[in-house]
Order: sequence, then structure tokens, then C-alpha cells
Amino acid sequence: MTKLKARIQNPASSAELKDQAVSPPPHYICVHGHFYQPPRENPWLETVEVQDSAAPYHDWNERITSECYAPNGASRITNQEREIVRILNNYARMSFNFGPTLLSWLADFAPRTYRMIQDADRASAEHYSGHGSALAQVYNHIIMPLASERDARTQIRWGIADFEHRFGRKPEGMWLAETAVSRSVLDLMAQEGIKYTILAPHQCARVRKIQTETPKAAASKAESATSPKASEPAWTETPNAIVDPTHPYRIRLNEGRSIAVFFYDGPGSRAIAFEGLLNSGEDFGRRLVGGLRTDKAPNEPQLAHVATDGESYGHHHKHGEMALSYALHWIEENKLATLTNYGEFLAKFPPQWEAEVVDNTSWSCAHGVERWRSNCGCNGGRQGWNQQWRGPLREALDLLRDKTAPLAEAVAQPLLKDLWAARDAYIQVVLDRSTVNIDWFFSEHATHELTPAERVTALELLELERHTQLMYTSCGWFFDEISGIETVQIIAYAGRVIQLANQLFGAAAAELEAEFLAILTRAKSNVADIGDAAEIYIRFVIGSRLDLEHVGAHYAISSMFRNYPDAGELFCFDVHRYNYDLLTSGRGRVALGRAALRSRITEETEEICFAVLHLGDQNLSAAVKRYTPEIEEAWATFVEEASATIQRANLPELIRLIDGFFGGTLYSLTSLFADEQHRILKSILDQTLSEVESSLTRIYEEHATLLHFLAESNVAAPPALALTAGFAINAGLRRALEAESYDAAEVARLLRSAELDGVTLDSQLLGFTADKRMKRTMIRLEGAAEQQTAAILNETVAIAESLRTLPMDINLWQAQNIWNDLLRRSDSNYWTREWRDGFRKLGLALNIAVDNLVVEEGVRAF
Repeated sequence: MTKLKARIQNPASSAELKDQAVSPPPHYICVHGHFYQPPRENPWLETVEVQDSAAPYHDWNERITSECYAPNGASRITNQEREIVRILNNYARMSFNFGPTLLSWLADFAPRTYRMIQDADRASAEHYSGHGSALAQVYNHIIMPLASERDARTQIRWGIADFEHRFGRKPEGMWLAETAVSRSVLDLMAQEGIKYTILAPHQCARVRKIQTETPKAAASKAESATSPKASEPAWTETPNAIVDPTHPYRIRLNEGRSIAVFFYDGPGSRAIAFEGLLNSGEDFGRRLVGGLRTDKAPNEPQLAHVATDGESYGHHHKHGEMALSYALHWIEENKLATLTNYGEFLAKFPPQWEAEVVDNTSWSCAHGVERWRSNCGCNGGRQGWNQQWRGPLREALDLLRDKTAPLAEAVAQPLLKDLWAARDAYIQVVLDRSTVNIDWFFSEHATHELTPAERVTALELLELERHTQLMYTSCGWFFDEISGIETVQIIAYAGRVIQLANQLFGAAAAELEAEFLAILTRAKSNVADIGDAAEIYIRFVIGSRLDLEHVGAHYAISSMFRNYPDAGELFCFDVHRYNYDLLTSGRGRVALGRAALRSRITEETEEICFAVLHLGDQNLSAAVKRYTPEIEEAWATFVEEASATIQRANLPELIRLIDGFFGGTLYSLTSLFADEQHRILKSILDQTLSEVESSLTRIYEEHATLLHFLAESNVAAPPALALTAGFAINAGLRRALEAESYDAAEVARLLRSAELDGVTLDSQLLGFTADKRMKRTMIRLEGAAEQQTAAILNETVAIAESLRTLPMDINLWQAQNIWNDLLRRSDSNYWTREWRDGFRKLGLALNIAVDNLVVEEGVRAF
């Protein structure tokens, strides 16, 4: 764990610090975190599918939430014994923005973390003169100077609407993706009521003092109206990021508008992200205070502030959130400066200087915004690779946007009053897809009361427009290789645009895909096997493209392995099952059924009938067909004949019947969506793996004494035996950690065997499993707390003490939060002595300094 030097009882480290605290100057500190992940949802399912590279987590959103987003909501300060003495919500003390698409995922899949972020904004408003610390963000992180004006305006409006929906107030500030800026972008933000943004220091072109006019000066200026700028101060150029970052600047815009800009401390921010500054909370605090300038008058207001990716605090730098907590606590405890956020500082100290920005610049490209359209040289440093693909990729997406726009306008004309106004307002539907809300939306934007078919068309049009936004997500260009997951993702969004265009525009869009692919052939991959982006589209996107028949096939196949209700949900689809029969014959099983599917996104509906034949393991095939009243009699006959055939165990005849009725495409396990495919294959493999584990464990146990003897004699075990021992012990520990009844003695025995035999433990998997076990145990304790069930408490203590013996870092964050929550929610005056002593013992086992713990405002009770 990162050493954070938490000296809570006697924080002052020198007489100099005490002298500074006597009469504090108007010095302020602000740390900004840009918390963001690119949208990762499957464009057809509206959910994030399993990402193997994030293992043992389901996907990267889940992994980074565990490492960063959740810990920052209840961060820890520890003492020298590494016991928790203080819990803080970092978000309530810093400035932050979250990407809207990430917040949407958090709301659905990490609701406690999501609520901590909302709580932090409310708590910060109480601390900082009514100014919440949250900033809005342009919606899906597109490079604004490269966007069309229409798209840029939509991004701003969607970002504002999403912010208001989640935080219940209008945003004061807005974060620009990659801080990519131009004067025209700032003007669009100002038009929408945004007061400020944050930029890198090298994005400042020049500055000058704002002239304060006295009545006499104003009269003099009026007399010399022929040269009104003659008396204005001269501009000072700010090359090489030399702008003074300790105060805000006003940017003059069109028609008398303006916006404030904070240029962050560049060297301090780089030290956080790249120079290991987060290894020490105190060093971090000193560096923040060091951003205050000593060449200014003592009474002159100053703001020392840094801005980095928020993922620095816990994901990029393990325990970075603890370094942040301690740094801010250390600054406050020593009265070295006052913590603030940008909104409060701007209100207290309006700009006294004005600036002009360098158009088409960003914080992450030395060449402006070229990283998102050319082979500029900004990359991860992979030798022999280039990024020539960036230009053709943007060109191909521009083609889709520009060719579909007039076609969309034509189709929308009889349905929507104004397509582009409807698109700007469509964010309200994205945020709430209830039928009532969609009805309200159409009452505002439709030309008349739409028929069901017209509603589908209108919603498909707006979904097409939404995906033309998503396909410009900046991460698609940021990395080195076009076949990376971020770029494949935006190409998939483009694939959804093409599919919807074909459905909506028919012959007018017939050549769109071919033209798109022709450009993508010029976007060459650095991986020889890939070739170019057209191959990526063919290999990874076309196969993922779905319609309602594919959804029906997934439903039919997965129904063989799980029980579905008659009415339920499947991803973004509603499923209503009319009938379903599951018949068996030996190892063979057959499912016959009929169901209606409805997309909650576009309201498209379809009724299907299906047959699935499963012969065991992975041997499965399914057939799906659109059901209409015209085939009702034929379907009834098929069901009767198929049922009789399976009763006779005549599988060849059954296969002939299925082929005869359905014809067309057969589906298999490979047709399943990724998550369900993983789940089913795991269930199929579990029995096989269990047999393998049992065999290897038996071999290890039969030869364990020989292995112990070899280890004691310093003789290397034969590779086959060493491999067997490693597999058996790791598998045994995993099973012991997952077992319903926890056996601490068995865990201890296996750990001793690992040490004796020199077995390398799978720290990542076992640590992850131990974390989940402790969380599950604590949730069980929650249920027993009201009755003060001593047996469950004692068992929880025993498990916590056992897990402490594991030779790996275990993330006890959630278990510690539940312990703290139980303490805060309960009236300990009514605790029995036995429960009080056990609960205290549990806290100590979870590394909590139970007698000295301080929980600060803004930490949510779970």
C-alpha cells in the first residue's frame, strides 16, 4: 500500500508552517479530476458486453469503478499501522466532471457509487458558497473543433441536459473533451449559459489586464471614438505555457458574450499523472501548495490548481485516491490554503485579466488536434507503427454524417416539426425511455399524432442521429492501432448508422456502405492479419449486427439453459412468451415456442416462432421464423408432429421437420450474445473442469510428501509435479474461498502447502475471490444486525481474520464500508456486550482504527 504519512494527531511539521497559519492570505487550492470512459455499449443491445482484457472483472467500466470511482467516494486516510482513521468523499472536496455516458452506466450498474457522486456535489455546494463541484461535459467526448457547428451545439446541449437530470441544477462549467478548444466552440458554450471551462496553459495565446474605467476615463474614451482601442492595454504573448495559472481569464466572444477560462498548472498536473507524485500524500500536498506564487502581494487572491484524468486517483496509480485524501487533509490541517472549486473562486474573484486562446489545440496533442485526424506523431511509442489510418477513418465517418443528413431531413419532414430541434431534445428520451416520456416528446416535436409505424420511423431517425454522435467519440483516434477496442467501438456505431440508413432510406442509401468501405480500405492497420479498417468492419461489425430475428434466436437458445418468465426483458427488448414446450429424449432436448419481441429503443415489434434442438454439450442448433396469422395452422401442425417425433426418439426425422418448416438460417451457441455465450459455455465446462481439478488434486495429494521432501532438500520438483501442485493448491484455495461453509483451517493448510512446495499463488484471482467472499459475508451480517445474531457475527470475524493471512493485497473497501454503515445506522446503546465486542473485533480485522475513526460529511451510508 502507498505510504501516506498520516500524522493525524500532530500534523504540523515545522514552525514555518505554524507561522503561515497565523494570518492566512487569500490562497486557494483546487484539484480537478476528469473522470471518463468511452461509451462501450453494444450499439444493438445497449449494454456493455464482457471484455476479457478486464478480467477478473466483467468489463473495464466495472474494473475501473472498483479501482477508482468507488474508492474516491469513500476514501481512506490511514495511520502508521495502516489502520483506517478517516473516511472522506474526495468528490466533495475537489472539482470533477464525469462523462455522461459513464454516469449512465454507473447509475445502472454501480448505483451506490453513482449516489456518492451526486451526494458530493450537494455537499460541496454547502462547503463552497453554494457552488457545486461537478462540471458538465460535452456529451460523448468528441473533439469539438473538428465537429460541425450543428454537432457541437448538440454535444453541449446534451451535456447540459444530462447534467441537469443527474445533479438537479444548471452547470456553471463544462469540460471539453481533451480540452480541445477554439474560439467558436467557446462562443457556442457561452450561448448555452456556460460560465467557465478549464484549459492547459499552452492553449493560452496572449493576455492583458482588463481595464477598469473611471467615469472620467469613459468620457475621454467617448471623445476619441474614432480610435476606441487606443487606450486599451497591450497584449502580452504567452508562448511555451508561461501564462500565470493562479487566476481566471475572461475570453471575449461574439455579440458581447464572454466566458471565463482557468489555465491549470501544467508541471503540477504532469507530476500527478506521470512522475509518481501520488506515492506520498504529503509530497502531493506540498506540490499543490507550491503552485502558489511567492512573487505576488500577500493579499492578492491566488488559486493553485491542477487537472488530470480522474483515473489517476486509484486506477493508474494504486491507492492514488488515498494520496489525494491525505494531501487535501494535510493542507487544511496545517492551514496552508483554503480548498475551493472553480465556481466559488470565480464568484469571489471575477477575472481581472482577459486572454485569447490558441485555436484548435488540446491538452494531449502537441500538434493541436491532429491526433484525431492525421499521423501527427502523437502515439504510444510502438516502434514501426504509424497512424496514417486516422485521416481516412474521419473521412469515412464524415461521409456517413453528411450523406445521411439530407435523407434524414426528407424522411423527417412529415413526422417532425424540426429534425434538428428534435435531435437536441432527444436526450430527454435517452435519459427516460418510458412510454409516458416518449409520448410527451412526440407531443412537443411531432407534426401530428403519429401512428405506431410512424413512431418507429421517427425513433429510428433519432437513433441514427444519436449514433452519428457516438461514432465521433475521441478515443477512436487516440491510440496507436485501428483494430484496438476503442476504434472498433466507433466503427460499430457507424455500422448501426448504416443499418438504420438502409432501413429508413431504402434505395437512396443503397451505395452508402460500399462508399464507406471504399474509404476504409485506405485506413491501413499496423497488424498484418487485419489489413485495413474495411476488414475490421467486415470481421467485427457485420457479424455483430442484429435484427429482431437474431434477438429471437438468442432468446430461444438461452431458454434451454435458464428459466424465462412469460413476460420479461432481454437487454433493451421486451419479450412476451405466448407458449413454450420443452421436450426430452435421452440426452436430447427440444424447445418449441412462440413469442413477441419489442425494442424499447425504437418500439419496433415482431412475433416469432422457434425450435431449438440440444444434443448435449455444445451440440445445439436453433431455427427462428417470423410468425404471422397466415402460418398459424402450419405452426400448429409442426408442433404436433415434432412432439410426436421426439417421443419416438426419432431425431433424424425431427431435424427433417425443422428444416422443412423453418428453412433458412440455423443458429448455434456461437449466435448468442457474448455474455450469455460465456455463461452457458462456463456451465458446460464446469463439469469437465471439476473432473480435471479432482484428478490433478488427487495426483498432488498422492505425491505431496515427496514434493515436501524435494523442497526441504532444495531439489527442484519435476515440471509436471510442480505444475500439478500449483494447479491443485490454487484451485483448492479458490474453492475454499467460495465455499458456502468457510473452513479457515483448510485455507491455512493450503497456504502452508503453498509455502512448503514453493507454489506461486494466483494473487489476482485469489484476491478478487477473497474480496467477493468478504463482501458477501458482510451483506449476510447486515441482515443479522437487527437481531444481533452472535453466531453470524463470530463467523464474520473468523473469516475476516482468516483472509488477513492471505499473502496478497485484498480490496476490503466494500466490506469496510458496510462495517462503517452498520455502525452509523445502529444505536450502539442497545447493543449487547457480546455484539459490541465482536463488532469491534471485526473492525480491527478489517484494518479499521475503531477507536479513532472519523467519517467526514459527504460519505454515503450504504
